[in-house]
Amino acid sequence: MHEAVQSNHAPAPIGPYSQAILAGDELFCSGQIPLDPASGEIVGSDAKAQTRQVLANLQAVLTAANFSAADVVKTTIYLVDINDFSAVNAEYEKIFDASKPARSTVAVAALPRGARVEIDAIAKRRR
Repeated sequence: MHEAVQSNHAPAPIGPYSQAILAGDELFCSGQIPLDPASGEIVGSDAKAQTRQVLANLQAVLTAANFSAADVVKTTIYLVDINDFSAVNAEYEKIFDASKPARSTVAVAALPRGARVEIDAIAKRRR
């Protein structure tokens, strides 16, 4: 059994998918891009500002499922410019410094809505 997770504090999906799926003790979060949940517009023009919004959106989804950043075990970061790696890391470590989940970072040709960064996550509830 699994159930969809929805947060009004994160952008609504822009396609046929859920913000996250809760399957037992595991939460599978769809990729978040830097959309403002209220306006639906991209926040920030640089990777640092966009990463801040992406992480805020991701945290909102985690919170809606009663998870936290400390429960995240794996993330994937998608960048349109690999040169943004250090700017993204600077914001990322503010959220995940203590837990340091496993991570992959991938350079991609493009992201939805012209975003510079997208991050997805898998979390596991602590017992």
